[in-house]
Amino acid sequence: MKRKRVTEQFPWLLPLRKRQRVFCFYTKMALDRKRYAKSVDKRPLPFVLFSSSSPLYNKDTGFDMKYQYNKVFNLKLAARKLDGLVINPGETFSFWKALRHADRETPYREGLNLVNGVLTTTPGGGLCQMSNLLFALFLHSPLRIIERTGHRRKEFPDPGTSLAGCDATVSEGWIDLKVENREAAAFQIKIAFDEERIYGVLRTDSWQGVEYQLENRAVTYEKKGSRIYQRAELYRTARYKDKNVCDREEKLYENWCEIAYPLPDDVEVKEEEET
Repeated sequence: MKRKRVTEQFPWLLPLRKRQRVFCFYTKMALDRKRYAKSVDKRPLPFVLFSSSSPLYNKDTGFDMKYQYNKVFNLKLAARKLDGLVINPGETFSFWKALRHADRETPYREGLNLVNGVLTTTPGGGLCQMSNLLFALFLHSPLRIIERTGHRRKEFPDPGTSLAGCDATVSEGWIDLKVENREAAAFQIKIAFDEERIYGVLRTDSWQGVEYQLENRAVTYEKKGSRIYQRAELYRTARYKDKNVCDREEKLYENWCEIAYPLPDDVEVKEEEET
């Protein structure tokens, strides 16, 4: 039997543990000698590198829709810090460094979040939709991803994800999304909303002669015991825009994620081989 965490045995310790982790989390960044992106310019940089969007509301969570409205509130609160943020040459972007104190004046609302393997509600729940969006933008750029963690478990289908395994979970004090800008150009994050969708755009101050394409080469499902896991390979191709010639092709990673919701009947699930 898997040993329970101390916070699982004594849930009242979780707020104290979180404060401890958050303090150490930001202290480590203050001492690591990296220059973290913090300058904001509401004027858009001249060139669009990539844009993406996803639906704001998911009706398939099994929870009251008020938590979806709360999630949208949280996303818009976070967007105040992110919209216009510039990642200059030599700087590092940290999701949590950029969002720190976003809720100082207006608190985050209760949204869905996975805590100790259980789907529950916490203040700020739903911010992973923002980190997913930013991760997709960063993958379509020359920015170097230095920290990313995929979701280990999905409780319900995500209507905004077209590529399997193209996601990035975040948890303040534990898990961050970080990229480094080792280029000569500056990159800028722009975030916008309409009534149904969130939009993300990555802009730059100089023309980029390369565009990036992502694709899944293999997506399979395997049953291990009573659990079903998705295995997905994510590849990226870089092409010269003016010549439409492939510059390079690479396998980014292989992603594993437990699927906790019923799959469609036409999805093949491979049974684990007995040893």
